[in-house]
Amino acid sequence: MNLHRLKGAAALAFRLSAAAALALWCSFRLGLSLPLWSVLTALIVTQVSLGRSLKVTLDYFAATLGGAIWGGFVAIAVPHSTESGLLLVLMLALAPLAFLAALYPRMSVGPTTAAIVVLIPVMLHTTPVASAIDRISEVLVGGLTGLFVSFVLMPSSAFQHTREIAAHALASMAQALPQLIKGFLRGLGPTEAHNVQDGIGHKLNELSSVVAEAERERPLRLGEDPLTGPLYRTILRLRHDLVMIGRAAQAPLPASLKPALEPMLGSIGQAAKDHLQACAAALVSKREAPSADALDRALACYTAEMGSLRQAGLLRALPSEDLEHFFASGFALEQMRRNLQDLDRCVNEWAKRPG
Repeated sequence: MNLHRLKGAAALAFRLSAAAALALWCSFRLGLSLPLWSVLTALIVTQVSLGRSLKVTLDYFAATLGGAIWGGFVAIAVPHSTESGLLLVLMLALAPLAFLAALYPRMSVGPTTAAIVVLIPVMLHTTPVASAIDRISEVLVGGLTGLFVSFVLMPSSAFQHTREIAAHALASMAQALPQLIKGFLRGLGPTEAHNVQDGIGHKLNELSSVVAEAERERPLRLGEDPLTGPLYRTILRLRHDLVMIGRAAQAPLPASLKPALEPMLGSIGQAAKDHLQACAAALVSKREAPSADALDRALACYTAEMGSLRQAGLLRALPSEDLEHFFASGFALEQMRRNLQDLDRCVNEWAKRPG
């Protein structure tokens, strides 16, 4: 576990503790009946990034408002002086909100709020209207407290998280790429290709989520932040390149071509790995993209050798299936180089606009 992750975890722990303490203090000062809900709300809405905190706060408050209004309406409209009446009111309050929460997960706290609004008057001998107002007030205090802490005390930007997760994805690709390229020499089964790339898809899903958080955060920031879309799409295309290389490498190259191509493929794999790792480091440290001269030389040598083999007539005797794999390997590597050039431009853009 690196130092940066430890610092991020410590910052989140500090913000959570501060948000809970501040929410409790505000609840006491305002005389709220159940300060517990303010504290819990503050803990829920205080997230690892500003963008995520804002989204969680808006979703939580919207669901709470809807649940409080509906629960209060049902509790007022349906008499429930008996136990069976209370059970009926609870079911009427929960069923529509539970159905809505199943369709829209952001409304999942609505049924909980409705249950609180319905049951608290029975426990504390108050009215449904007062219960609904108390619940909304408690959530409002907790939500505003959590947002205040997230924005003021050691704020963590989703743009920085985008850098880190994108760098992790590139580093994983760098580890997988040489092993996939070796498949051109010995063949690579579908299961083996999947195992080599295991975890990259998860990192891209995580990157997709944090990119959305960064875009929600953008209007709240004063500086000119880099565009997240081009970086995400470029990394996604590189992921597709790895999949394409893995498929092309399922069958090895013809034995007659291996002696000429094996050292060049090894050079391409190592150069591409080094370049991806250097791009990941540059992205995190906000530097410009590294030089790709070594990779360009390796690819140029491979392309030239492919042309020499064609001119020498070594391809004429090959079966059509072997020719298909031969040209597929060249196409996959060429496509990867184009997308690596796009990655260099994205890294340079993020270096100019540190975010």
